[in-house]
Amino acid sequence: MLIDTHCHIQFKAFSPDREEIIKRCAEKSVILNVVGTQQSTSEQAVELAKKYKNIYATIGLHPIHGDEVDVIEEGNGFKTRGEEFDSDFYDALIRSSDKVIAVGETGLDAYHVPKGEPLNQVLDKQWSLFLQHMELARKHNLPLVIHVREAHEEMIKRLKDQKIKYGAVVHCFSGNWEQAREYLKLGFYLGFTGVVTFPPKKTNPQQQLDLLEVIKKMPLDKLLVETDAPFLAPQKYRGERCEPWMVEEVVKKIGEIKGVSADEVKEKSTINAKSLFKKLNP
Repeated sequence: MLIDTHCHIQFKAFSPDREEIIKRCAEKSVILNVVGTQQSTSEQAVELAKKYKNIYATIGLHPIHGDEVDVIEEGNGFKTRGEEFDSDFYDALIRSSDKVIAVGETGLDAYHVPKGEPLNQVLDKQWSLFLQHMELARKHNLPLVIHVREAHEEMIKRLKDQKIKYGAVVHCFSGNWEQAREYLKLGFYLGFTGVVTFPPKKTNPQQQLDLLEVIKKMPLDKLLVETDAPFLAPQKYRGERCEPWMVEEVVKKIGEIKGVSADEVKEKSTINAKSLFKKLNP
């Protein structure tokens, strides 16, 4: 068994063959944590979790969906519509199924910023959303799935005064060792995607070298594996739509980097996922 702790199988990219992909994951004994990014995709994640044994759900409002902003990711473009966080809606979703295992993804995003808005104002608004997610997670004894993009220092600074009682993972971790160490001090897990398989960029090799250093240095018992599908396909499948079963490649690469077997990474990451997501019971 292997757990993809963060994917978006409910997104439109999977509309043509979603059931086929879910079946393929089941055949490979891959469990999916399907993560919502707004009301509609959170609701869809819960419906999939109710329908399929190998699917669980995380629900919340992605920081960029709290504003109106143009987004382009791997050739796909869309405009967010600026949703309000409706705590009653998400509360009802959690109560509707025991397979809702976390709250998120929520956090700070300094990469997608609405034109004309000061960055500090945008981050303050996102932080307000984060605090609402944190309260919902506390209410239901659930961990947080945290999104941080180009804002690690700001997130770490703001977290200093908070106590996240039921745990958290910084998904698709992209920072350096100093930043990773701060999250680890808080007891957080770090999630790694197919990005770990990419070669260093010629224009900015340090970013990838920093990521590899984090994986080498961090304890295996705080590591989670994920795909963020349909995005970030591992290098072996680069240019294709990422699918949750491709988390296998993430496991292999982490094993290479840490000098341990893929089986050890697989086993430990599964234990870690069950430890963080207490309601995950595949």
